[in-house]
Amino acid sequence: MVPIIERMPKRQRHQQLARLIDENPFITDRELTRLLKVSIQTIRLDRMELGIPELRERLKLMAERSYDSVRSLPLHEVIGDIVDLELDKSGISVFEIREEHVFSRTGIARGHHVFAQANSLAVAIIDDEIALTVTADIRFIRPVKLGEKCIAKAYVRSISGERSKAKVELFTYVGDEMVFQGNFVIFRSAGDTESGGGDERADRY
Repeated sequence: MVPIIERMPKRQRHQQLARLIDENPFITDRELTRLLKVSIQTIRLDRMELGIPELRERLKLMAERSYDSVRSLPLHEVIGDIVDLELDKSGISVFEIREEHVFSRTGIARGHHVFAQANSLAVAIIDDEIALTVTADIRFIRPVKLGEKCIAKAYVRSISGERSKAKVELFTYVGDEMVFQGNFVIFRSAGDTESGGGDERADRY
């Protein structure tokens, strides 16, 4: 039996596709096929007609428009693609799980790859030439699988004193589902005494 949504008029489908991408720029073509109940070829043709680039190109455009320059490490050492960055405030990166990131028998991502994305983003958002992870309190909420796209969102919660430590809270999602959570303490070589508070124990290193 053919689902009714497959008979949706083309114009209406275009409107829904554009709305879904506008609401979630990280959505994949395969996720769109599931939501709109059409083939992946139809999704690609619809995007072309609407002038909407594929996901990787959308991520590049977002990165060019919306992030500060990473200071704490070379950009090629960041695990995942940074698509939004405000130094000492927040950042977002996207990391696609591929064959080389998973266990061959299960197709489940090795945990250190998910952690590496989170840790490198937590370091990358620090506005300092030297930033190192001091501690990380992490929780893997569910396994991440081959082909899934991890969206990590990091937030600087506090910075304290010169030669300070910044506290960074990070959440990783696949779609709307949280798969990883971490609280990082990042050492900075030269703190900004005017930025935030933090607790007094943060100066002990």
